[in-house]
Amino acid sequence: MALVIAGERSGVGKTTVTLTLLASLRRRDRLVQSFKVGPDYIDPMFHQHVTGRACRNLDPVLTSEVYVQQCFARHSQLSEYALVEGVMGLFDGIGHGQEKPKSTDFASTAHIARLLDLPVVLVIDCSRLSGSVAAIAHGYQSFDPRIKIAGVVLNRVGSDRHLSLLKDSLEALQLPILGVLRRQDNITIPDRHLGLVPTAELPELNALIDRLADLGDTCFDWQRLLPLLKSEPLPHFPSSPILREAKARSFSSPVRIAIARDRAFNFYYQDNLDLLQQLGAELVFWSPLEDAGLPKDVQGMYFGGGFPEVFAQQLAENTSVRHAVKTAILKGMPAIAECGGLMYLCEQIIDFEGKSWSMAGVLPTSAVMGGRLTLGYRRAIALQDNLLVKAGTTVYGHEFHRSHLTLTPTQPLFETSRYDCEENMGCEGWGLPANVHASYVHLHWGESGEIPQQFLKECLKVASSGTWI
Repeated sequence: MALVIAGERSGVGKTTVTLTLLASLRRRDRLVQSFKVGPDYIDPMFHQHVTGRACRNLDPVLTSEVYVQQCFARHSQLSEYALVEGVMGLFDGIGHGQEKPKSTDFASTAHIARLLDLPVVLVIDCSRLSGSVAAIAHGYQSFDPRIKIAGVVLNRVGSDRHLSLLKDSLEALQLPILGVLRRQDNITIPDRHLGLVPTAELPELNALIDRLADLGDTCFDWQRLLPLLKSEPLPHFPSSPILREAKARSFSSPVRIAIARDRAFNFYYQDNLDLLQQLGAELVFWSPLEDAGLPKDVQGMYFGGGFPEVFAQQLAENTSVRHAVKTAILKGMPAIAECGGLMYLCEQIIDFEGKSWSMAGVLPTSAVMGGRLTLGYRRAIALQDNLLVKAGTTVYGHEFHRSHLTLTPTQPLFETSRYDCEENMGCEGWGLPANVHASYVHLHWGESGEIPQQFLKECLKVASSGTWI
């Protein structure tokens, strides 16, 4: 047993409700494991800040339905309580399947709830409704009989009179009200062009979490919620063959990988880092913003996504690190660079104000920030053998950025299309020099253990040849 927090649409307060629950549980010294539906990186950062445990993404597009079940079973059984934060509205997913009509809720919160056989708490934004709340709740309750709505949380309730109207309307449905959150002026998480501002940039975050815990202590029906949140063994979900194979194929020689992690680069799936470690890698975390150079004795580099455009001036001013990164790559050190990492390997980042900032200069192109949002799941077919995959391999990833490159690669890594249709999204990704994998497409390696294995093989090969030392 565990619980899914779903919204009737985006923006109703799922994350606030989830963090309030987590903060109150941690204040009670409860051991809680959180999960996030979808490819998002930032919400899981907030979860981890509260719980002290890495949040796990549950995404059947980036991985598979079986992997979602295995991941949930593996991690939920290590804690007393488990909580899953949904994505968008409860039934908002993507098209999937060859039959007509296609399923449109694949990878939705409802899909994950069905896969894991978990009850759902529906968060409803009540700020602009009263009696209509019952129609909304009834619609979600009856739309898919496979989904068990355990109750509702009424968010942004304005007054006692407002609450009374809501309760009266819901009474006929016999649907438990599991929480009531009043309109809060002192609980706001700032956002910007790609969503919430990450935790590392919020100096007042601990004070905010304390206020959420105070709120959680009084706004929820804990007598009903705690049994729903209790984590129980799930023996019917098999263990992951990817993890078993990773352990069997781990490298005998240590491989040290420099992981760029600071305010500019912090978009990583914990499962990816786990796989590297299980294959024998030692992860060395460092900061392209603050450090004077690369960590010593590393054989590879991994630059995740993030917000290099926000810190472009500071990155540009750290010339010693920019030169060290370029020198190491040009001498043959393997490097993975996803989205923000790709931008850092460019010649320049041109920010929203049109100012140009020098970057590592490995790729002969510049990243230009703009208003257009590129967003969505991608099916990507490798056009050539590269650092991570062989030509012809199909991988599934996710794009989410507001930048574009001034030049496209002459020998791109991938031909991409939308996941849910055949619409071609063009070719992208840089694989020159050959020891670089630079792409806007974020990959989760949960179903592709050969990707980190191939990366570490190349790291060992190049290190043993001494070409970059």
